[in-house]
Order: sequence, then C-alpha cells, then structure tokens
Amino acid sequence: MATSKKVITRDEWEKKLNAVKLRKQDMNTLVMNFLVTEGFVEAADKFQRESGTKPEIDLATITDRMAVKKAVQNGNVEDAIEKVNDLNPEILDTNPELFFHLQQQRLIELIRQGKTEEALEFAQEELAPRGEENQAFLQELEKTVALLVFEDASNCPVKDLLDISHRLKTASEVNAAILTSQSHEKDPKLPSLLKMLIWAQKQLDEKAVYPHINDLSTGQLEDPSE
Repeated sequence: MATSKKVITRDEWEKKLNAVKLRKQDMNTLVMNFLVTEGFVEAADKFQRESGTKPEIDLATITDRMAVKKAVQNGNVEDAIEKVNDLNPEILDTNPELFFHLQQQRLIELIRQGKTEEALEFAQEELAPRGEENQAFLQELEKTVALLVFEDASNCPVKDLLDISHRLKTASEVNAAILTSQSHEKDPKLPSLLKMLIWAQKQLDEKAVYPHINDLSTGQLEDPSE
C-alpha cells in the first residue's frame, strides 16, 4: 500500500530555511574559492577589496596559471610547457602522465597543421620512448598517429582528438596540476555544493512534497505540486 507524502507549504519551508544561520564570512570565502580556482583574477581582486576576504593563494599566480591554460587552449603547447616550467619545474617532473598528454597535444597540433614528417619525427623521438615504458601511453600514441593514416580526418575513428574539446581537456588537466602544486583544491567548492543540493532534493522527493529550487541560477523556490 502506497504511503502519502508529507506536504510542506512555502511558508513552512521558508521558516525552516530562515532558521538556518549562515555566516557572511563563510559565504564570501566560498565565492573567493570559486573565483580563484576558475581563474577570475580581476574579479577576485575586486572582491577582496570590497569584502575584505583574503584569497588562499597569491593572486599573481592566477595570472600565470591562466596564461598556461590559454596557451594550451590556443594550441601553443610548447609555450605552455615553458610557462609551466617557469612557474614550477617539479609539476611536470613529478607528473609523467600530464607531461605525456602535453606532448601528445603537441603531436596533435602538428598533425592539425599538416606537418606530417615533423609529426612522425616528433612521435618517434619524444613519445615512442615513453610508450615503451607505459602501455597506456603506447595505446594513446597509436590512436594519435592513426590520424596520419586518413587523408580526410573526418573519416578517422579517433577524429575527436582534433576537436577543440581535447585542447580544453588537456588545459583543464594542466590547470588542476598547477592548483595542486599550490596546495589548492583543483575544483571549486561551489559546484560540488550545488550537486549536493540537487541530490538532497531528490532524496527528499521520496518522502515529501515541498518547494523546490529548480533554477540554480536564480535560487528561487517553486511551489510544491501534488
């Protein structure tokens, strides 16, 4: 026999929400964490001056980190590697997977530019030795070199490697590694909290009918419906 769900009115729900006390300092810290992690240096600087909230890291390092990320996003991988080493040589020295993915992206950019001979030489000299030491690297290298087999890359089974999304993926990986090297979370806390909100609402849906927050961009409550 199905049990009826408890109905919570908007007034009742708002009273419960208002009873929860949140410190403004904690909210400001959450905002600053998001701005710093996502690289909004100008916004972080302005927010620091207006709210008095101190960032967890030097804001100057955000500019350097974003320069690395932008270089990868634009396909200037060699420049990105130089910038990472200038920032902290240990990042690539201690993360062989990241270094391989950057070198793989360099190979992809050579293929994108139609520099077939240079791409083959680069793959043989820079990537093949790493593939011999790591089976996963070898498989990724073989997939990348497969792009050279097809005159029309749109017919290649691994054509996704040429998508801008692959650049963005590599850029995000570098960004996360730099943040980790600075003892900072690689992901902002705010999106995780929003995911927890969605999860909590789904759990409560099984037991009650209550006002939802369906649009996270506004945070407005919507009246419950039977």
